Amino acid sequence: MTWPIGAISYGIAALAFAVLTVLLVISRRDKFHGALLILAAGVTCGWAVINAYALNYTTLAELPVLLEIARDGLWLLLLWKIFESGVCKNPEPTQASLQRIFIVGVSIVGAVLLYALALHAQALPAIMDGGPAGIIIGHIALSLLGLALVEQLYRNAADTQRWAIKHICLGLGGLFAFDFYLYSDALLFKAIDPGIWNARGIINALIVPLIAVSAARNPQWSLDISVSRGVVFHSATLFGAGLYLLIMAAAGYYIRLFGGSWGGMLQAVFLFGALLVLLLLLFSGALRARLKVLLSKHFFSYKYDYREEWLRFTYTLSAGEPGVNLHERSLRAVAELMDSPAAMLWVESEHTFHQVAQWNMPLVSDSEDARGSLCAFLSERQWVIDLKEYAEQSDVYGNLQLPSWLNAVPRAWLVVPLILHEHLMGFMVLADARSAREFNWEDSDLLKTVGRQVAVYIAQVQSTEALVEARQFESFNRLSTYVVHDLKNIVAQLSLLLSNAQKHKHNPEFQEDMLSTIDNATQRMTRLLGQLRAGYQSAQQQAAIELGQLMELVVLEKSLSRPAPRLTKANQPLWIICDKERLVRVLGHLVQNAIEATEATGTVNIKLKAQGAFANIDVIDSGKGMDEAFIREKLFRPFTTTKSGGMGIGVYECREYVRELKGEIKVVSTLEQGTTFTLSLPLRKLMQPEIESQLSQGADGG
Repeated sequence: MTWPIGAISYGIAALAFAVLTVLLVISRRDKFHGALLILAAGVTCGWAVINAYALNYTTLAELPVLLEIARDGLWLLLLWKIFESGVCKNPEPTQASLQRIFIVGVSIVGAVLLYALALHAQALPAIMDGGPAGIIIGHIALSLLGLALVEQLYRNAADTQRWAIKHICLGLGGLFAFDFYLYSDALLFKAIDPGIWNARGIINALIVPLIAVSAARNPQWSLDISVSRGVVFHSATLFGAGLYLLIMAAAGYYIRLFGGSWGGMLQAVFLFGALLVLLLLLFSGALRARLKVLLSKHFFSYKYDYREEWLRFTYTLSAGEPGVNLHERSLRAVAELMDSPAAMLWVESEHTFHQVAQWNMPLVSDSEDARGSLCAFLSERQWVIDLKEYAEQSDVYGNLQLPSWLNAVPRAWLVVPLILHEHLMGFMVLADARSAREFNWEDSDLLKTVGRQVAVYIAQVQSTEALVEARQFESFNRLSTYVVHDLKNIVAQLSLLLSNAQKHKHNPEFQEDMLSTIDNATQRMTRLLGQLRAGYQSAQQQAAIELGQLMELVVLEKSLSRPAPRLTKANQPLWIICDKERLVRVLGHLVQNAIEATEATGTVNIKLKAQGAFANIDVIDSGKGMDEAFIREKLFRPFTTTKSGGMGIGVYECREYVRELKGEIKVVSTLEQGTTFTLSLPLRKLMQPEIESQLSQGADGG
């Protein structure tokens, strides 16, 4: 009797296991699990070939039985070795019980093997005719043993290990379950059902992908496919297309069979539509891209040696080379992963992103709003933006609109988000790689991971700087407390001396000089004491101040300096609400800085003007100037100064007080050409009675 359907079925199984065996051999695994897996797959391939051949020729009738016993024994041994590798959460008692089961199973395999050898050439015909019953019972016992091992292995596996072994457990469990069904049916009806026997080959072929997935997930017997990605991609496409056409052909045959007089036409229309859908799928760029990612993720070894890449990245990030700060080291660490020769870093500050560092890239003076399209996209999607892909397929990125400054950056390639606690704290822009390379899903995953690590480093540095500043402020406050205490003692002593000096009233000259000196010292120290306390009392000293008069006072105090400042006032009075003493101190500090930065032959000009709802005060000098890096990183940082005797808190205090007034301070400077500080303060419109009241109060105080 010949069964061509059965030969085709077992031929498919032989081809599937042959491919699996070849791929496993190519991977060159030296460990025992890999060798055992190759042997089991190879024997199963041979078993399928012999079954396909023996269905037509009885000269090899004993080999299918022997190879099936060997196949089952090898798969059982592989399951046992997987269990021994330590995947179970409570291995000792489970291993002892399974060891007894395995020993019994091996004994059954040996007994069935000896019995099959005794039958010689009559083995397969005897089984097909339902006898002898001993071999069928032996196969049932093997199937039950396999099911028991699979069940014990998966049930006792640790939760972290089930991900790696669940596919092979499912595949081999299905294999043994089908064998149990086949031989139980044969034992019940005294003969093997030809349909079930013929389907067995395809059933075995279906477990090959499951074994391959488990092999890929286990490092000790994983599947390192070395075949070309293009070959696998086109083979997978061809296989999928063939499977699709087979299904559509079967559906078309069903339509023709039950469609009556319309059957032929409906079949033709259906097959044409199915072919059209297939062509649309084959030419779909999105589908091709997803298929490539699927194959790369599940069937190929990764393109990076992650251990080496991570060690190199961490070393670069923490190396601490002299003169190179963390921001630039971060840029270099990330750029080197992509072979990029240049990069820039943007970090958030007060809901706006500013460029804080660049490596072989130009400085960009623009800022990026946190609510803009770019930052909103990076925060929401957390994607790495491939600017080349964006230029060709912008619809992939939805409604993303790139800012003009990014389009102007030469050779810009990738935008990498820096995510910390699901919040975008910055991003990097990388330039084109030194050599042409394709950016794929693995590059994206790597960059997103290192981006999160860089975000942690930057946040840690920011926290450290904030802590240092807080400690410096604490020291400053302690110093202020000591100064206030000492000044109070001095004032008390001088006041006492002043009161005792009344006893010398008979000496008019002594009395007059002493009183004048003590009174002057008391006033100066009292004023200094008030200035030190001003930070705590400013909220109680707010009043309407006319800026023109206030600036005249500041200029008068600095009139003896060289160069002397010159004031240009607005045509109308400009009123603001502020603490007069504190604002005088702030503006006086800016004017003093301008004078100190300018040669005696230079100029210091102060311009006061109205602009909309704000009053602008420009302090312009022709002095040494500052570079952009100093302005960006150090100018407004407290306790950072270039003066030998300065405390480095003046400009910081100026900015903080301007912000308290809901104003803004801007700096424009060029080395050796001068600097312009612009203070914008909100104006207050006063009614006429209120103006007269303020003027009268000023006159009384004057």
